[in-house]
Amino acid sequence: MEARDEITAAVDAVRLPDEASRAAARARQLTLTKPAGALGRLEDLAVWCAGVRREPMTSLRRPVIVVAAADHGVAAGGVSAYPTEVTVQMVHNFLAGGAAINVLAAQAGAEVRVVDAGVASDIAHPRLHVAKVRRGTGDITRSPAMSREDAEVLIARGVAFARRECAEGANAIALGDMGIGNTTAAAAITSARTGSAPAVTVGRGTGIDDAHFALKVDAVARALGRDDADPGGAGIALVASIGGCEIAFLAGVAIGAAASSVPVVLDGYPTTAAALVAVAICPASVEYMLAAHTSAEPGHRIALEHLGLRPLLDFGMRLGEGSGAALALMLLAAALRIPREMATFEQAGVATSAIETQPEQ
Repeated sequence: MEARDEITAAVDAVRLPDEASRAAARARQLTLTKPAGALGRLEDLAVWCAGVRREPMTSLRRPVIVVAAADHGVAAGGVSAYPTEVTVQMVHNFLAGGAAINVLAAQAGAEVRVVDAGVASDIAHPRLHVAKVRRGTGDITRSPAMSREDAEVLIARGVAFARRECAEGANAIALGDMGIGNTTAAAAITSARTGSAPAVTVGRGTGIDDAHFALKVDAVARALGRDDADPGGAGIALVASIGGCEIAFLAGVAIGAAASSVPVVLDGYPTTAAALVAVAICPASVEYMLAAHTSAEPGHRIALEHLGLRPLLDFGMRLGEGSGAALALMLLAAALRIPREMATFEQAGVATSAIETQPEQ
């Protein structure tokens, strides 16, 4: 199947969440031994996931965290505190199990899938999924990140990757990223999609100083102002113009998961930029997205507000890798466990009137 056809087929397969399953899940919450709404957003999560999974009661049987890595040509302009060599070094760390995401994924009971979506160096490893069509992007201050054809292939490969994982039993997919310079691309996409100025979408990323921050703001402004830029274009044109290879791939993963009725857990800024691209291509996919947290990047909050997503956590995190998404998977697992295992009023022999009159703790 051609890349464009793969994307179109996935977009056409995305349905709105099932309201009957949500209604049944909401009714189930009212039978449990607690005051109605007493567990707050945990109840909301269970109801939301019931609609997404099209099952009144479900569980996280096999959550998967997809960590997509790629390099960015804009990094040569001093927008990061770290050299581009760190991207490939961190990929090796992920594969060796030594990164924060490996620790947090183990705690969440999730499998980590490491993807080379456009790393500048070639890596040979049996557990590495290679999806790249090019070694990094062009410098978006001077030229497009990639061709439209490359963007379509990366998105289509993300779609196929997600649908394969879902077919093999994954019923939640979290997005993670790695790539020196990728918060610059995320800020450019966020400015383009929301109309916000680079001065407010750009953050400190890896912890840059004031001089490098000024370079980063200027880089985003120049990317958006290029003669051949297409900041107002649709998702594919946008990511080709000012995005990143991992952002394109993760946008495809989000669409593919939605097409398979599987929740998509967003992590930080670059993964939310991928969500902006995915929703530009497939508006209904936003119904399948869960925002794990608000990162320390100021533009991340702007992107989430544009998507209409309310994050679960605000821990001041800015690592990426899927670290915040791993924490959200733990909360989602807890939310889904409650309606399956908590006693109902009838099972416990508790009168509903007794619960309703209990003072709030």
